Amino acid sequence: MDSPVSKTQSENLSFIQQQVVDFFVDGVRVLGLPRSIGEIYGLLFISSEPLSLDDLVQKLDISKGSASQGLRTLKTLGAVREAEKINDRRTYYEPAIELKRLVGGFIREQIRPHLDSGKSKLQQLNETAALSNDPTERAFFNERLERLESWMKRGRQVLPILQKILG
Repeated sequence: MDSPVSKTQSENLSFIQQQVVDFFVDGVRVLGLPRSIGEIYGLLFISSEPLSLDDLVQKLDISKGSASQGLRTLKTLGAVREAEKINDRRTYYEPAIELKRLVGGFIREQIRPHLDSGKSKLQQLNETAALSNDPTERAFFNERLERLESWMKRGRQVLPILQKILG
């Protein structure tokens, strides 16, 4: 499926830039992140020079708010970093292109918090399941909750291995 590209954006980007931006937009869609994050990272990735917030707004035809929020998210994930340009007071950004850093940031900011919050949610679910008056229903709930706990435990075991493999 082709991604919708605004006329202004297609006029501001070369063919290869647009293709790379679309590639990253597809990637963030799979991860459930906003389109603007893929657009920003993709353009930074394919740009030979660091870009400012204003550059991103103009080239991608996105709002300053979307660009600012996207950069903030990407910085939190460790996917972009600030770069300096001599004799320019604006802040410029460049992509982190090390896979370990990208995956590590995603794991740290997205996956680990989910696993951590899942512990307390599972505790609450176990307490709720124990309140069931129907023994068959209670046994079914317990089996499913044990399965969830097993998945979470495996997830916590796999994450450090994945980070090590990519490092």
